[in-house]
Amino acid sequence: MYELDAIDLRILDLLQQQGRLTMTELGEQVGLSTSPCSQRVKRLEQQGVIVGYHAKVRPHAVGKGLLVFVEITLTEKSEQIFKKVRDALAHIPEVQECHLVAGRFDYLVKARLGGMSEYRRLLGTMLAQMPVPAQSNSYVVMEEIKESTALRLDRHKK
Repeated sequence: MYELDAIDLRILDLLQQQGRLTMTELGEQVGLSTSPCSQRVKRLEQQGVIVGYHAKVRPHAVGKGLLVFVEITLTEKSEQIFKKVRDALAHIPEVQECHLVAGRFDYLVKARLGGMSEYRRLLGTMLAQMPVPAQSNSYVVMEEIKESTALRLDRHKK
């Protein structure tokens, strides 16, 4: 894999903040003409450093104002069980994120929903799809302090 230089990191930083910049605008901000800037962005995409471009939608505007985190603890663990859980949770549309974690529980699930009745149905669906008995603990978010998908990049890299 190509080592990222300071210009690559600046391009990534800018695209994380403003994914709709034109190559001309991006090039101006990083000190390159349009063609070399475009080539760098294409290389970053081909190498899998940039994995996509997305519109950020305000959840409340589309009726998904309830944010819930759910811890799931399995009674048994094996690679086959983890695969079944992964397959089940990956196909539930309300689940935005799902992580197998180390610690006192096994999975951390993030979901955006329209209200508590949707949450109740989601929890029932998730637990019903577990291949072994499971326990859950849920956390309903009262106030969102900060949410970001942007990664802090090392700007001192040469």
